[in-house]
Amino acid sequence: MTTDTATSRTTAARLHDPAVRSFASDNYSGVHPQVLEALAAANDGHAVAYGEDPYTARLHEVMGSLFGKKVDVFPVFNGTGANVVGLQSLLPRWGAVVCATTAHINMDENGAPERVGGMKLLGVATPNGKLTPELIDKEAWGFGDEHRAQPLAVSITQTTELGTCYTPGEVRAICEHAHSLGMKVHMDGARLANAAAFLNVPLREFTSDAGVDVLSFGGTKNGIMFGEAVVALNPSAADGLVYLRKMNMQLASKMRFISAQLLALLQDDLWLRSAGHANAMAAKLRAAVDTIAAVRPTQATESNGVFAVLPEGVAERLRTKFRFYDWDEAAREVRWMCSFDTTEADIDAFVAAIRAEVGA
Repeated sequence: MTTDTATSRTTAARLHDPAVRSFASDNYSGVHPQVLEALAAANDGHAVAYGEDPYTARLHEVMGSLFGKKVDVFPVFNGTGANVVGLQSLLPRWGAVVCATTAHINMDENGAPERVGGMKLLGVATPNGKLTPELIDKEAWGFGDEHRAQPLAVSITQTTELGTCYTPGEVRAICEHAHSLGMKVHMDGARLANAAAFLNVPLREFTSDAGVDVLSFGGTKNGIMFGEAVVALNPSAADGLVYLRKMNMQLASKMRFISAQLLALLQDDLWLRSAGHANAMAAKLRAAVDTIAAVRPTQATESNGVFAVLPEGVAERLRTKFRFYDWDEAAREVRWMCSFDTTEADIDAFVAAIRAEVGA
């Protein structure tokens, strides 16, 4: 093979423009180089399939040290799978889940918890994406009523879909209240690392120590290629996870490649540094838009997202240069997300484009 042919094939293999930057989602970013290295290292030779590999065994040990106790860990393909499997393990067939109306399980999983998981979701409106014991009580009733799906679990998202963050005390209050009612607590931790970076406390302080029973541990939004994990922080509260994962088509035959990525993320606090950087870029963006009178932020910036209302027509014009999503199209509210690889130059270019469109 000639050098020209090899170069041609390499060029042809790249179908996207790596210079294009986006503020649409942290799912748009690529894979962290250290994670790619870990995947390549795990690729040599053979290893036992379906989780009987040394990478998955090591992941159990690392997760246990992270949460300060013995936990059961079940790597899965994606976040929706983690949420469905984790919630199923907490509920009987007649169980229901109290969640925020804005929760990912309620708004963005195409009915998977209800259609695939077989559970009813009981949504509660919140001002900032966060549940409280008082808000939970709006749907935590009818215990013993055969005509009502039984509210037997609470699901909270950390950080929330609105970019806000539960404090350890807030999580503890929810868990204590839910447990007092005979309910169990699930945490959707798709952006768990961003919460840890914002709170600057050990991960266990707002998860296992606070009373969370089952956690969906996120990695895809924080620099891995694919994969999340269901973590039973209270294994006695979760039933049948080993069977539910397979039933829900979330059992990876070559599981070592999911586990190796999560291990790379957890090694030397890469997960925390990457999330902290994404948060810092969002804080820089928020500080800049706070100086633009025509832009009105709508939520506290406590993670890697900024929510704001734009003047009419501005979002459409901005999207010709930078992709991002509407959050509430009727209200002209948009969402801007930063990633582990967002740079200060990206923020500067985006802010300049915003200023140019609003005439600031």
